[in-house]
Amino acid sequence: MKRIALYLATNLAILVVLSITLRLLGFEDILDEQGVGLDMSSLLLFAAVLGFGGSLFSLVISKWTAKHLTGAQVIETPSSATEQWLVDTVERQARAAGIGMPEVAIFDSPDPNAFATGWNRNDALVAVSTGLLQHMGQREAEAVVGHEVSHVANGDMITLALIQGVVNTFVIVLSRVIGHLVDRVVFKTEQGHGPAFWITAIIAEVVLGILASAIVMWFSRKREFRADAGGARLADRESMIGALQALQRYAGEPHLPDQMAAFGISGGFGQGLKRLFMSHPPLQERIEALKQQRGA
Repeated sequence: MKRIALYLATNLAILVVLSITLRLLGFEDILDEQGVGLDMSSLLLFAAVLGFGGSLFSLVISKWTAKHLTGAQVIETPSSATEQWLVDTVERQARAAGIGMPEVAIFDSPDPNAFATGWNRNDALVAVSTGLLQHMGQREAEAVVGHEVSHVANGDMITLALIQGVVNTFVIVLSRVIGHLVDRVVFKTEQGHGPAFWITAIIAEVVLGILASAIVMWFSRKREFRADAGGARLADRESMIGALQALQRYAGEPHLPDQMAAFGISGGFGQGLKRLFMSHPPLQERIEALKQQRGA
């Protein structure tokens, strides 16, 4: 789950900080139309620039953020047979997937996990945990690496950034509309906007941003099935199924830091409304999807 949770948290933080900064600097005055209402054309332009800007900036710094949050160490020169195998595996799979060689890293965690991130297909990072190398067989570990390489080859982070940009745009617009209504109807401000407008708008932006993340998580769940299929092609189907079954044995144990949860391969559990905010489908659903593909 690592890849997406960190991206969402970074994106939301950037969005809120930019909104507050622009408000304090007076840039949001363009949203007033002769002091009596919202200029929707200017608001939409402002929201699109700010929304896509925050999303794309989060994408650009995603590798740097992931390395610092997990403590992942990039393998510059392999110092062991395991590191050499890992670098060789990523190189071979990247070549088969038609992408540039990603950076390869290992992060210290007892739980089996891995993630891939980066701003484009030819400048990515693939990292695996020490727990994955210790607890999985080589064939299963190879399938996990194939899953992550497939995320890169499929351009999932780039597509995610575009979807997040659209979501951000609507969040910004709706939060300003809510702030405007509260300012006019509740506080009876007649000219310009009072403090109630931007305070309400910032609060609404945070709340709507969290709720809107369900859309991004839905996209993430769909892409996991595709990445599983890619891992099956780059390794083999039985190894990919075996890797997911191995992850099931560790389900319920701590995985990655909460901020990075959506970046990894395993994901988590969720029922009811909680499922809407899951970045990954349940492992059993992913296993069944691979078995059905095998029988097709």
